[in-house]
Amino acid sequence: MDEKASKNNNIKKMLIMGLDKGGKTSIVLCLKGIKNVASFSSITPTKGISRETFRAYGSKFNVWDFGGQQQFRTDYIDNFKKNIIGVDKIIFVIDIQDNKRYELASQYLMKVIEKLQESKKTYDIDFSIFFHKYDPDLGMINKEFNEEKADAFIEEIKDNIPSNFKYSLVKTSIYTVFQKANIH
Repeated sequence: MDEKASKNNNIKKMLIMGLDKGGKTSIVLCLKGIKNVASFSSITPTKGISRETFRAYGSKFNVWDFGGQQQFRTDYIDNFKKNIIGVDKIIFVIDIQDNKRYELASQYLMKVIEKLQESKKTYDIDFSIFFHKYDPDLGMINKEFNEEKADAFIEEIKDNIPSNFKYSLVKTSIYTVFQKANIH
């Protein structure tokens, strides 16, 4: 989809990037409003770029879910200018529970930001970093999770991003999709 087609049809083009096993496809399912648990349990690794268009929240989205395996990440960086044509939003997903890959996630994020700045489109694209799998009661469920280490990592990310780069940081979890409210 080229830039003109995206803008003329009021389709919002969104890229979802990050390392493999980060939860990117689960985020796409949440954006689509899917709440069927079976849909989440049957997710397989995304190979290359999965593209789909759907309506949600009163808008039409063209979402590009970038598989996060190393062989694909290199290609995405090499072809970055081509991939961001017509993009309205980029969501970079980091698995907050995968502390063994914090450094790798940070390096990939910085490459994406560097390529975005080189393209001179930093002010045209809404950029968010999702610290994903920040699940309720995370410390009790995952004994390997270290809140202090996660907080230090988030601060490190903030310190490494150039001061003139606009972005937002969000703690996310698919479990909020399944939350129930008491009605009695």
